[in-house]
Amino acid sequence: MIRTSQLTYRYPNGPTLAFPDVEVPQGTVLLLSGPSGCGKSTWLALAAALMAPSAGQLTVAEQSLDALKNVAADAWRARTIGFLPQKMQLSPALSVQQNLALAQWASGQPEDLQRIESALRTLGVQALARRKPAQLSGGQAQRVALARAVLLEPRVILADEPTASLDDQAAADAVGLLLATAHKHAATLVIATHDARVATLIPSAANGQVGFQSLRLARHSQPSGTMLK
Repeated sequence: MIRTSQLTYRYPNGPTLAFPDVEVPQGTVLLLSGPSGCGKSTWLALAAALMAPSAGQLTVAEQSLDALKNVAADAWRARTIGFLPQKMQLSPALSVQQNLALAQWASGQPEDLQRIESALRTLGVQALARRKPAQLSGGQAQRVALARAVLLEPRVILADEPTASLDDQAAADAVGLLLATAHKHAATLVIATHDARVATLIPSAANGQVGFQSLRLARHSQPSGTMLK
């Protein structure tokens, strides 16, 4: 579950972003849409406790995020949030299996090869466990990154521009994969994108089995040199 109320974030020497209120029940999908520069990535960062709101209320998975600081925020994020950034951020020096093991270590859990194998098998990439990221296709890297994101069975999955630069079929496959994975783990899924295709792809992939709502953000005026996404 995600709930926001009068949520705002002020960039140092930059604009103040004011976000519409939203409530996303557990196990449902939120499409966070809007043009580049409207604050979609900022909203995701706030929901993942990577940034602290300037004002307002933000509750994620029954946790009020204004009560989390530093190490406590890191620990909560590791066990609660599955984050799929636009850039996959797989360590190039590590194998696929080692990248997932690193996620377990970062959460304070011991390496669990059986769970890693299960996550890779669910996403259809178990045969790639010993490959390095440079040996993966774009689609394979996306599946590995998603396997890493759901490895610890998060309650919330946040995906930033998951269909960027994909053709129509690949975009449909990516959205379908996200929804199926979230459904398997009963996770709340937030997809942030400016890709207009996703608004059609989500209900098609969900097939009426998953609750779906949309929140569109407007572009904010910003001083020159301030980057928002």
